[in-house]
Amino acid sequence: HCCIWPRSLAPSVVSLSPNLKLPSFWFCDASCACIHRWKLNDSFITPRPGSRYSLMGGNLHIAHLNKQEDVGIYQCMASNSFGTIVSREASLHVAYLENFKTQRRSPVRVREGQGVVLLCGPPPHSGELSFTWIFNEHPSYVTQDTRRFVSQKTGNLYIAKVEPSDVGNYTCVVTNTVTKSSVEGPPTPLVLRVDGVMGEYEPKIEVQFPEVVPVAKSSTVKLECFALGNPVPTISWKKVDGASFTRKVDINKASGVLEIPYFQQEDAGMYECVAENSRGKNSVKGKLSYYAAPHFTEKPQDVQKTIDETLVWECKASGKPKPSYRWLKNGEPLDPMEDRVQVNNGVLTISSLNLADIGMFQCVAENKHGRIFTNAELRVVAIAPDFSQNLLKAQTLARQGGDVLIECKPRMSPRGMISWRKGKEALRESHRVMVLDNGSLRISNVSKSDAGMYTCVARNQFGVASSAGSLLHTNTGHLDVTVGESIVLPCQVSHDPTLDLKFTWFFNEQLIHFGSHGAYFEKVGGQRSDGDIMIRNIQLRHAGKYTCAVQTKVDSISIATDVVVRGPPGPPVDCQVTKMTETTASLSWGPGTDNHSPILSYTIQARTPFSLGWQAVTTVPELLGGKQLSATVTDLSSWVDYEFRVLAINSIGTGEPSKPSKKARTKDTLPRLTPARVSGGGGGRSELVITWEPVPEEMQSGPGFGYVVAFRPLGAQGWMQAAVTSPDASRYVFKNESIPPFSPYQVKVGVYNNKGEGPFSPVTTIYSAEEEPSRAPGRLRARSVLASEVEVTWKPLPWSNNRRRILGYEVKPTQKQKQEAATVIRTAGNKTSVLIRDLEGSSTYYVCLRAYNSAGVGPQSNIVNVTTKKPPPSQAPVKIMWNTSNSKVILKWDQVHALENESEVTGYKVNRPNVVETNNTSLELSLPVNQGYVIQIKPFSEGGEGISSRQITIPKIAGRTNAAMTNVCRNQALQLLIKRRKSRSKTTTG
Repeated sequence: HCCIWPRSLAPSVVSLSPNLKLPSFWFCDASCACIHRWKLNDSFITPRPGSRYSLMGGNLHIAHLNKQEDVGIYQCMASNSFGTIVSREASLHVAYLENFKTQRRSPVRVREGQGVVLLCGPPPHSGELSFTWIFNEHPSYVTQDTRRFVSQKTGNLYIAKVEPSDVGNYTCVVTNTVTKSSVEGPPTPLVLRVDGVMGEYEPKIEVQFPEVVPVAKSSTVKLECFALGNPVPTISWKKVDGASFTRKVDINKASGVLEIPYFQQEDAGMYECVAENSRGKNSVKGKLSYYAAPHFTEKPQDVQKTIDETLVWECKASGKPKPSYRWLKNGEPLDPMEDRVQVNNGVLTISSLNLADIGMFQCVAENKHGRIFTNAELRVVAIAPDFSQNLLKAQTLARQGGDVLIECKPRMSPRGMISWRKGKEALRESHRVMVLDNGSLRISNVSKSDAGMYTCVARNQFGVASSAGSLLHTNTGHLDVTVGESIVLPCQVSHDPTLDLKFTWFFNEQLIHFGSHGAYFEKVGGQRSDGDIMIRNIQLRHAGKYTCAVQTKVDSISIATDVVVRGPPGPPVDCQVTKMTETTASLSWGPGTDNHSPILSYTIQARTPFSLGWQAVTTVPELLGGKQLSATVTDLSSWVDYEFRVLAINSIGTGEPSKPSKKARTKDTLPRLTPARVSGGGGGRSELVITWEPVPEEMQSGPGFGYVVAFRPLGAQGWMQAAVTSPDASRYVFKNESIPPFSPYQVKVGVYNNKGEGPFSPVTTIYSAEEEPSRAPGRLRARSVLASEVEVTWKPLPWSNNRRRILGYEVKPTQKQKQEAATVIRTAGNKTSVLIRDLEGSSTYYVCLRAYNSAGVGPQSNIVNVTTKKPPPSQAPVKIMWNTSNSKVILKWDQVHALENESEVTGYKVNRPNVVETNNTSLELSLPVNQGYVIQIKPFSEGGEGISSRQITIPKIAGRTNAAMTNVCRNQALQLLIKRRKSRSKTTTG
């Protein structure tokens, strides 16, 4: 079937620059031929010729992103003959940053020693922002310390205590982290008042965090806190519950920021920021509330069922808050209108399956923080009878005078006929011997003559199959059954037929109230067995003594039967960890109940904060026999908390697990896993950027984990090393003026913790940062192609040398000589031309060019100017007339005249649907019999294509005779219309 998901499941949130001219692709891959459709905000996108939307395979291509029209929720649907499934949803945002308003800002006047807040007030934007402040003039930026703070939430600048050196102009610089564009606000003058100096005062917290901060699992949270005061306050942080911070919490006292990377549930709680100086202290509290988007812990799998079977699919997901569930079939909500379709907390049940149930099903788990999809295919098949999964019970024990039920449950679809044989003869039904509707055999008032071999024969149109078992006769009042079986307990007495009988049943001397024990107990039988009961799907708790009491007006009697129920073992007890090493754990446990079937073996499972539920583990000894009550678990990760549980197994099945052991942590050891994907390159001038994939927390083997970054010039002997203390770090930048540009370096990244250093990754070669291009491209030329398009060509620069490469070129077209605000068009590779679109007609553009690489852009080329051609005609063809002759269509229309500021018409394009060009105002087309046309006509000129006419529908012609008659009628009507117009003209003149 078609397996579709947007590549990497599509990004959940995408931010793009509105100036992006290259096409943007969203992927919808499929492993087979599918029909693909896309939705934007629950409405289908219909790609049309000339629109900005198009489909390439399953991929949605959006040309020239528009921040108003293209923002929203996207979802891909794929269909084939097996059904339809939908991808997860992805949100598209277009990032932008407008300019500040140019109005001047009034001076801020404060006393020396007083605190002050300078407001940034960022302009309209979309996408995350970062803020810096310039003091007086570029590049003098405000340095954050205990006295000065720039909030990355509001952009405001806070000075706890103003000093004379702070006097000057302050300019807020706002950067969009997506588009990388920056804008500067108008300067704010800070002036000292001359009416005295501010005395000492207690801290006043100006930068606070909310009372409740929801934080997503594994994300990074930053809390800001800063206070004004004299003397300058100190900032400290603590958890209100008194717990100490974990090693991953970063407290930057100089900038008043508490940072918690890789947020987990244990990090949640109340945090307090305390600002203190010699005059007093102040504090603010806030609660970090943990939440997690849904994550599947159990998914439905593709399944094949037979007709009339029952489907049960379990869909489970973890998340906070707890996710809700819904199901889709072939991309549409599954509406459980029928009683046989039930959805209960993620579990989908469909009973009595039929062929109409075939299709693609999807479980959707969602909470307010996210929505995830998983899919599975249901196939319903028809098969010949098959007893391989449900053989008749080899031996069935029946008590003298009692009832017995021999179940016959072959697998077949559709359901056919079932018959029985005793020995080699066909079984004859009687008042004692009955074949039930479900195919099972019931024998009442069993006697010795009923003992023997019984064979159940099942047949449908696809084949025949049989299964046999023996019936044994006994006089004991004892029944031995297995969990899940169904049994009949008889209660028959001889009595005076003129007296009424009353049957009462007791279980372990407690009265059985039929109907109040679920669907387990049921009265069965006809006239001769009114007192019999059936226990369906018997469970362990149903073992015990059953007593039937019979009463008349004159007498009473009772009969008892002991029922033993065999089942899987009960849960083992007292599971505990007796010893932990770096990679092993010693366990012991006690046996649970064997439920009348000896325990054959045990299995052990473990879980950690990093695992998805319980996982089977390797043990010594490898096979744990039924008398084994201890074992050693091997191959564990060091410095990780583990829980263990034990399950017992007997011949009937696997029992419930024991209660989990108390959490126990393996001992720490030297780290063994090295970072993956060590790479690097790029960066600024005189930098060597080294990157890697961080080692997961569960593989860090101990506290104090960090990285050792080693590097050397290619060919050198000794290594330079640097320690990176953050376990979540993924890059290191070495900056030194002596680093030659674009030079090869060998790098490797090792690991360490408090136990010592571990291994290094394999050595890989990367390059230091290169220099930006030093020359401008030459021979820049520009020519107008259409009114809206200009082609720019140039002579390329040499592709690379030992200091720099050319990755592409930046083209800036503008209608003014000033280039600062021009839109930039980037090319990739060694291209020598680019087509600039969406320009205005009859306009002069100034074009310049720069080469670029990873270090930046090179010098600007000479500026050339080009004037675009006049726009195409703005008038559409009118007075379109058509006529048919045999299989021909003759079209005529009025000539389109260009306005003074438009380019002259050079021809016309007729769309039928393929395009035909002509220089005339008439055209003869062939019209196949029994097929119609929808035609549009548009003029074109050297400036491009003009406006299309309205659509002309030419109906199909059934045959030549009808076509000829149509022409005759049309000509007669035309002549009559001309006569009426001449007559009206004469009357008006008179």
